Amino acid sequence: MKTMIHECVEAASADANLKVITRVPFGWVVMGDVQYLPGYCLLLPDPVVPDLNSLDGEQSMQFLKDMAIIGDVLLEVTEAYRINYEIQGNTEPTLHAHIIPRYMSEPEELRKIPVWSYERKRMPLTKFDVERDKKLMQEIRNAIQRRL
Repeated sequence: MKTMIHECVEAASADANLKVITRVPFGWVVMGDVQYLPGYCLLLPDPVVPDLNSLDGEQSMQFLKDMAIIGDVLLEVTEAYRINYEIQGNTEPTLHAHIIPRYMSEPEELRKIPVWSYERKRMPLTKFDVERDKKLMQEIRNAIQRRL
């Protein structure tokens, strides 16, 4: 079954995905379609696999290492006070990780809940915008490349 993750990875490989930040050893770092919070990224494996348990030990360690590097970078280049990491695969049944910077500037009642709840709280959602987000994407790219 072809998923949106497959399509995003294919577009990234063809240099046709505007949300791509950079390539990392096990896949692609991309900006989220909706920037619930500035810097919200996803790690997409290349090749696409069903889940983390489909990988051998070395592959899963590399995926998790890439995920941690992205989190470290987001702490460095944003004003985030912590990073949330999520691997769900419920809607898109393929491995991908959500890496979400959290900010002290968030309303306190929202700071303690998943960002997916923002929609239910009727918070304004900011869609990805290549012009607005390109500076942050470049900062993230540069910081990741220094760590690889």
